[in-house]
Amino acid sequence: MALTPDIQAKINTWLTGGYDAETQTEIRQLQADNQDDFLSDAFYRNLEFGTGGLRGIMGPGSNRMNRYTLGMAAQGLSNYLLQQFAGQEIKVAVAHDSRNNSRAFAEMVAGVFSANGITVYLFEALRPTPELSFTIRHLGCQSGCVITASHNPKEYNGFKVYWNDGAQVVAPHDKNIIREVEAIQGVEQVKFQADTTRIHSIGSEVDAAYLAKVKELSINPAAIQRQHDLKIVFTPIHGTGITLVPQALAQLGFTNVSVVEAQATPDGNFPTVLSPNPEEQVAMQMALDQAKALDADIVLATDPDSDRVGIAVKNTRGEWVLVNGNQTAALLTYYVLSARQQAGKKTDKDFIVYTIVTSEVLGDIARSYDVQSYQTLTGFKYIAGLIRDLEGEANYVGGGEESYGYMLGDFVRDKDAVSACALLAEMAAVAKDNGHSLYEEMTRMYAQYGLYKEHLISLTKKGQRGAEEIQEMMAELRAMPPATIAGQPVVELRDYKTGLIRDLRTGLETPTGLESSNVLQFILEDGSKISARPSGTEPKIKFYFSVRHPLKSHVDFELAERQAQEKIQAIIEDMQLK
Repeated sequence: MALTPDIQAKINTWLTGGYDAETQTEIRQLQADNQDDFLSDAFYRNLEFGTGGLRGIMGPGSNRMNRYTLGMAAQGLSNYLLQQFAGQEIKVAVAHDSRNNSRAFAEMVAGVFSANGITVYLFEALRPTPELSFTIRHLGCQSGCVITASHNPKEYNGFKVYWNDGAQVVAPHDKNIIREVEAIQGVEQVKFQADTTRIHSIGSEVDAAYLAKVKELSINPAAIQRQHDLKIVFTPIHGTGITLVPQALAQLGFTNVSVVEAQATPDGNFPTVLSPNPEEQVAMQMALDQAKALDADIVLATDPDSDRVGIAVKNTRGEWVLVNGNQTAALLTYYVLSARQQAGKKTDKDFIVYTIVTSEVLGDIARSYDVQSYQTLTGFKYIAGLIRDLEGEANYVGGGEESYGYMLGDFVRDKDAVSACALLAEMAAVAKDNGHSLYEEMTRMYAQYGLYKEHLISLTKKGQRGAEEIQEMMAELRAMPPATIAGQPVVELRDYKTGLIRDLRTGLETPTGLESSNVLQFILEDGSKISARPSGTEPKIKFYFSVRHPLKSHVDFELAERQAQEKIQAIIEDMQLK
C-alpha cells in the first residue's frame, strides 16, 4: 500500500518536529525496510481518546501508544482539571500494571501533571487498578489514571482515566476531556518538564488502608478460622495480583495459598500464555495443573491489572471446570446476601447492581432476599454512577457483569479482583464448612432459582466495510425484528438507543430509564434473552444469549445444562449468525 500524501506529511512532522532521536531512527528504519503498510496503520489517524481513555498498540506513530500520544492525552486532561478546579490544589493519583513501558509511561504522565502545577501521588511500583480507584477517594484527589491495557495481548498498553469519586469518567466530563485532548495540536503544547517537588511516592501505607477495607468485607470469619487450610491455588498471570491478592487472603486468615511460581513474576511479555485473560482455559492451564497435583479446593486467577478474576472448581466427578462470569457473579450475590442475612447485617436499604447483558438470576436472588436490584448499561462506570446517585439513601452491597468483573462494597468504584478473590475464597470455605464443594453450592443455587445458561458470540467485521456491515445488521434488527426465534415468539424488544421497551403483543412502549446506548434485546416468551451490542472500541458485534431451564434437583444440573446449551444453539442457528 502506497503512503498517501496526508500520511507522508504526518511522518515528516515526526521526523522533523520535537520527537526524540530513538523514535525518529525507528521510523527511518521502517521507511528503509519499505514497511509502508505498517507506517500507514501507525499514522493514518490519531489514536482516539475515548470515553475511558486511550488504548492501542505500542510503537511510534500518531495511531500508537507512545510518550507523545500519551503526553498529549495527559496535557488535555491537565487542562480540563485546571478549568474545573480553578483556585484549588489539584491532586491526581497515578498507577500502572506490569506491561512493557508501563512504569516509564506512568512516570512521564506524572511529570506532565506536575509540570502543570498539579500534585501527583505516584505508586512506587505496579499496583492493581482497583487500588488506584480506592486511592483517589482515600487521598482526596480530583482525578486519577492507570497505565494498563487490561487483558489485551502484550503489544498493547493504555491510559484509563478516573474522576474524583474513584469511578471512570462519565458525562459530561468524558466528552469534555476528549474535547480538550483533541485541542492539543502538537507535542510542543505538552509540558514534559517534570516538577519533581510535586510528585509524591506512595506505597505500603495506601496498601494497608485498602487491605483493611477488603478485610471488612468478610462476613463469616469463624468459618475461615475452621477452614483456614483451604487449598487455594492462585495465579496473577504475570500481573499486579501478586502485590495484594496473597496479602488479602492471608489477612482474612487463609494459610494454605499456593501461588503458581512460573507466573508469579510481573512480566509484560506474559511468557507462559498466549493471552493473559483468565476467561480462557489456556491462560488458566498452569494453575489447573497445579491444583490437580495438590488436590486443591479452588483456583483463582487475575488479569494483568487485577480487575477481573477467573475461578475453577472440581465438579462431582473430581474434574476441574471453569466457572464463567455469570455463574461467579451469581455465586457472589447468593453468598453475600444469604450470609449478610444470617449474620444480621442485612438492612432494608441494601441493593445490588448488574448490567443488562448479565444473567437475570442475579435479580431473582435479590428478590428472594427482599433486596432491591438495579440494571445498568455495560461497564462499571454505570454501576459506580448509580452508587453515587444513591449515596446516603441506600446501601450498595455488591454488583457485577458477565465479563468476569465484580465489585463488593463501595470503597472501590470499579471492578475489583482483589476483594473478589477474598470473598470467593471465603465462600469456598463456608461451603466446605457445610460439607460440600463450591461446585455443589452452585448447583444447589441453580436448583433454587432455575438454571440460567449464558453464551457469547463475538463476530469480527474488519475494515470500513466491516463497520458498515455491523451498522446494517443493527439497522435491520431494529427495522424488522424477528417474530419468532427458534420457535419461540419474540414478545418484547428493548432498544437502548431509542430508550424504549416495546411490547410486541400490545404495541405498548415504556422507557428503559437508561441513557442511550446502541444495544438491542429480544425477549422470548419463555424468558430467553438475546442481546446485540456492537463494540465501541473494536470492529466487533457481540451477541449475548441467556436461557432459563427447569432444574428440579441439583443432581440433574449437568443434564439441564446440556439441554439449555441445546436451546442456545437452536437460537444461534435460527438467527444465522456468522
